[in-house]
Amino acid sequence: MNHDKTPSGCWRAHCQRLALASLAVVLAGTAVAQGTRAPAASGSKPPIVLESTGAYEVGGKVIRNPDNPAQTLSCDHGYVEYFIPQNRRQVGLILWHSSSTKVWENRWDGGEGYKSLFLRQRYPVYLWDGPRVGRANWSCEPINYKPDYFDQRNYLAWRFGPSFMNWHPGVQFPTGDAEAWNQATRARYDEFDTLDNALLQGEAGGQAIDKLGPVVAVTNSAGGWRALLSALNAKTNNMKGIVAYETPGFVFPEGEGVPPAPKAPFGPNAVPLVEFMKLTKFPMQMVFGDHTATHPTWSVHLKNARTFCEVVNKHGGDCEVLLLADAGLQGNTHIPFADLNNEAVAAELSKWLRRKGLDK
Repeated sequence: MNHDKTPSGCWRAHCQRLALASLAVVLAGTAVAQGTRAPAASGSKPPIVLESTGAYEVGGKVIRNPDNPAQTLSCDHGYVEYFIPQNRRQVGLILWHSSSTKVWENRWDGGEGYKSLFLRQRYPVYLWDGPRVGRANWSCEPINYKPDYFDQRNYLAWRFGPSFMNWHPGVQFPTGDAEAWNQATRARYDEFDTLDNALLQGEAGGQAIDKLGPVVAVTNSAGGWRALLSALNAKTNNMKGIVAYETPGFVFPEGEGVPPAPKAPFGPNAVPLVEFMKLTKFPMQMVFGDHTATHPTWSVHLKNARTFCEVVNKHGGDCEVLLLADAGLQGNTHIPFADLNNEAVAAELSKWLRRKGLDK
């Protein structure tokens, strides 16, 4: 966010008057998903005091009805929901999902999610829905929805266990809580994992980064790929870092790294070296949970993450791979920031932000 305007684009003086008119909100409790039991709010935690909160759309285009040009549709935009704490830090966090914003708002058992954990640390927090996803679902192209049967696939892809309802020992999921599983399996939007869609989201994401001001993109799964593309599309240097939890998608310079795979759902895709160099201008961390080395798909993604960081660093960038197990954290899944030990996972992010000077 720049010094003259708030994230919604209004002038600071005006927004300060609005704040004096009771925009300050104190959230001492914890939001709890219906039907789940969250721990009681700890008296040692500082309250969440907001200067402002709201939402707006970013990017998109307007198309005309070919049969009636007087009719238009505003579509393919993204959606930002923002939470600005009092005495805010200079750099905000844009939480970029690849399932739904729910995963950032609560743990699976209903406890505090990253949204609250980092608001308590006075980081501005932005929840992002990319074009055609969630609250930004107006598409400029026809979309045919056909029910698919994802529950069992989600369980395996998120590495809760080696087979459906056969939990990994020590997994950081409330395995005895049926409502927690109900919340997890419903916490997903329909996705469009194609290069065309990733490029579309990268275009809108770049405009969001330009509008928000200095931010670190904290992403999950294919959101990491889309954040990389957004950094390439941004016209400012507002992208101050990317922390990608288990991204399967990467961007490489042409002729280096992993060859492009046009038919693969997560790329990777290649760009000219001069464009790729934008990814060397800010620090990045690629984070992975347990059971990646033995998983047939995630072992490949982990290998690609290491290759990506090698290429970034070769060109003068700052990229590292963190296995949470190497930090002493055990039992983490594909969505570690919603796991039972998410406060410990968040502490690793806080350490990284501090090391990179992004916690001012």
